[in-house]
Amino acid sequence: MSSQSPVRRITVPAFRARKGGEPIVALTAYDVATARLADPHVDLLLVGDSLGMVVYGMDTTLGVTLDMMAAHGAAVVRGSRRALVVIDMPFGSYEQGPAQAFASASRLLAQTGAQAVKLEGGVAMAETIAFLVRRGIPVCAHVGLTPQAVNVLGGFRVQGRDRSGWPIIEADARAVAEAGAFAVVVEGVAEPLARRLTEIVSIPTIGIGASAQCDGQILVTEDMLGLTEHVPSFVRRFADAGSRFDGAFAAYAAAVRDRSFPALEETYAAREDKPKA
Repeated sequence: MSSQSPVRRITVPAFRARKGGEPIVALTAYDVATARLADPHVDLLLVGDSLGMVVYGMDTTLGVTLDMMAAHGAAVVRGSRRALVVIDMPFGSYEQGPAQAFASASRLLAQTGAQAVKLEGGVAMAETIAFLVRRGIPVCAHVGLTPQAVNVLGGFRVQGRDRSGWPIIEADARAVAEAGAFAVVVEGVAEPLARRLTEIVSIPTIGIGASAQCDGQILVTEDMLGLTEHVPSFVRRFADAGSRFDGAFAAYAAAVRDRSFPALEETYAAREDKPKA
């Protein structure tokens, strides 16, 4: 009998209680392999609709569907044991109103085993967030630069550089916290504003292109591993996995072409025929 304690997945209440404590570590994941490698090191795995751009090569996240999110979300849950798994609600799956949002969110949680959903928007989404939370669906909010509103924003533009725009984003953060969101992603905002949002809301703030003073940080995993060609200026590349992959592919191709792969020990021998009586 093993003496090791079983690994227990981080719960939504435990995550919520991290406000103001040890910084929260979060990354995106879209598949079993990535989830398995990241899980021991992170507190949250986000199955982000960024998979539309990272996995499917889309220009924006707007073409991502519920089916895509369900398939990738289930894979991440299967590949992880410890991290809280949150799944993005894609564009068009919740904006119509609380009833549509509940149908989409309940489907995602039931089909994936994820523990929570994430949706974009502040004051405009507060009623929907409250509706979901009252019906047992934990919600992570997302304010600041909201990629699903890329056409309204005129691109992926930093928010809050002009202090005159701060009250709107502050109102968004307060609204989602008061509606019952257990955390809020703060994306692409001026650093002083990100610090301000962290101070004024009672839930953890998860920064991306925001501030080191947020309660936690998240990056797109492929960006920080050096697997994407173009990344925002706020991304630090913690590895150059792209070059290592390129070298491995080149070595494999060369070994196939000179017939050094597979070697004899990498093949299966035939069974010896039994001698006839």
